[in-house]
Amino acid sequence: MDLSTKSKENIEYMIEAIKSKLKMASGAAMSASAFHVNQYDDIRDVYDIVVSKERLSISEVEALAQELGRLRSKA
Repeated sequence: MDLSTKSKENIEYMIEAIKSKLKMASGAAMSASAFHVNQYDDIRDVYDIVVSKERLSISEVEALAQELGRLRSKA
């Protein structure tokens, strides 16, 4: 997938990948529609961190989930 284009489809792809990797129990609450394209770069940063690591510590998962929540609340 070409993530160089800022689009709702790419945001949806990245959010789904993040939720899957973080194994978020509240994944349903983290809908891609809650994010705007103007937040693309921030979401891409979170995505890049998540996919670059084979394993994430509990504190990393919490911090990333908190960041997504912060981005979502700004939407």
